[in-house]
Amino acid sequence: MAEPRFSIEPHDASVVVAIGGELDVTSSQQLDDFLSEASPGRDRLILDLSGVDFMDTSALAVIVSHWRRHVDSGGMFLLAGARYRYTKALWITGLADRLPMYDSVGEALSAARPDPGADAARGGARGSAEPDATAAG
Repeated sequence: MAEPRFSIEPHDASVVVAIGGELDVTSSQQLDDFLSEASPGRDRLILDLSGVDFMDTSALAVIVSHWRRHVDSGGMFLLAGARYRYTKALWITGLADRLPMYDSVGEALSAARPDPGADAARGGARGSAEPDATAAG
């Protein structure tokens, strides 16, 4: 089993949290703790899942919880680099259609950039990314 690896990289008003390895019931608390510590003072978090080799629904519940918290407080929580083969839980649960997802960290950083021209695009993405009862994992 691949132990999860976590790293944080600040980018202007955003923070990129990169995760590698396996995210399952044995690492969900570690994921929750790391995400809680990763973004104090930053309202834009990008979760880079490109290094994830496996993700189950317990890890997905942690991600949804942090997504809801960020959006409810007026922030942004974006996913980048999720590969279907390794993060099927996102698609099986329908959350891939609800969470704001980008192919790369670069695309997510562009979407999270706090400039006046991005307000319309960000509002559009948020319209489809507002948490509600149907997104409960």
